[in-house]
Amino acid sequence: MNTDAWIDLLARGAGPAPRAVAARRLVPAVLVGMLASTLLALLLIGPVPAALFATPVPWVKLAYAAALLAAAGWLAARLARPLPRWQAAARCTLAVLAAMAVLGLLAWWSAPQADRMPLLLGASWAACPWNVLALSLPALAATLWAVRGLAPTAPRAAGAACGLAAGAAGAFGYAFACPEPGVSFVAAWYTLGMLLTAALGAVSGPRLLRW
Repeated sequence: MNTDAWIDLLARGAGPAPRAVAARRLVPAVLVGMLASTLLALLLIGPVPAALFATPVPWVKLAYAAALLAAAGWLAARLARPLPRWQAAARCTLAVLAAMAVLGLLAWWSAPQADRMPLLLGASWAACPWNVLALSLPALAATLWAVRGLAPTAPRAAGAACGLAAGAAGAFGYAFACPEPGVSFVAAWYTLGMLLTAALGAVSGPRLLRW
């Protein structure tokens, strides 16, 4: 049997390749992880007072986490496949991070000088990144599991993208339990927590994403 006949035999009846496979695996994983992070934050830390949602800061936290989750999830979906075209997703992810950094800097600069450090550090700056990291672990496990079945050829980069998406899911959940009122606080310490989760994903990727 020649090569062309063999290829024809293998392909016969295969049908079209399924579309959006990465999205079908990643979206449920991310949603489950985000729900788990939110429930853990509410149960272990407790909800913020409802009156706080009359101010813009909780909505900034949620919008930042949701935007980064979407961008990093797109990047993870790209990196989950062989020969990925990831550049546009990476630029989108960096744009979200940069936009929040600029917003945090503007908020810090526009505050009265005596209030700048209290708004930046709050009462929980030392705990916030670790809380975000801890709350991100369910989403990290779910996203790594989802990507593992998609044949990534750059497991460290794919793991980092999974970690960043999971960190955003953890930050989303933490926003319901974090009373800090400073936008500069969010830009600094939420971002650090998400980057720590990305680093954990990058370290775990070569081991957990092998196929």
